[in-house]
Amino acid sequence: MKRVLLAAAITVFACTGAYAASTCDAQATEKKLSGAAKTSFVKKCEKDAKDAAQKTCDAQAAEKKLAGAAKTSFVKKCVTDAAAAK
Repeated sequence: MKRVLLAAAITVFACTGAYAASTCDAQATEKKLSGAAKTSFVKKCEKDAKDAAQKTCDAQAAEKKLAGAAKTSFVKKCVTDAAAAK
C-alpha cells in the first residue's frame, strides 16, 4: 500500500506547479488550441493537477493519522511543496 501511495505521490508531484503549467501549455499547443479555448483548457488542466496533489497529500496525512490543525498545516505545506518542486 505504501508503494502505491508513493508512486501516486511521485506522479502527482511531477504533474503539479510550474511543471503542470508548462505541460498543460504544451498539451494545449499539441491540440492546436488558441485564444479562449486554450485559456480554458490550461486553467482546467492546472486545477486538475492541483486537485490530484491535494488528494495525494490528504492520503499522506491520513496515513500519518494527522487531524485538525496538524493535518491542515501538513496538507497545505505538502501541496505548496509539490507546486514548487517542479
